[in-house]
Amino acid sequence: MRVITLKQPWATLVAEGLKKYEFRSWKYSYRGEILIHAGKGVDKDAMKKFEHLNLNYPHSRIIAKVKILDCIELNDEINRQIIEENELVYGHKYDRTGYAWKLEVVEKIDDDKAISGKQGIWNI
Repeated sequence: MRVITLKQPWATLVAEGLKKYEFRSWKYSYRGEILIHAGKGVDKDAMKKFEHLNLNYPHSRIIAKVKILDCIELNDEINRQIIEENELVYGHKYDRTGYAWKLEVVEKIDDDKAISGKQGIWNI
């Protein structure tokens, strides 16, 4: 199965259904299920921003199965729409470029097995 590794807190925000777009510089034509791997990396500033949510932020674990519904090229209008959906999660970055992968949470996964992540899309 395909897997993508995300830093925390972004991996948990996806698994909780709070982050519905994953931003990448590259277009991805695949549509379907992919696993979310919470890597070892941490975005410390973002962790502070979301600490009030009192969520669990595991590391080196598969934490969710999501479905990629679409891959949308970003422009000013799309950025504005995404930010309006959830300003807390997406911030005020109106000049974001690249692509937004539209995600839907299929299921959260609670697995204690430690797994090393990789860059890009990888298989498990």
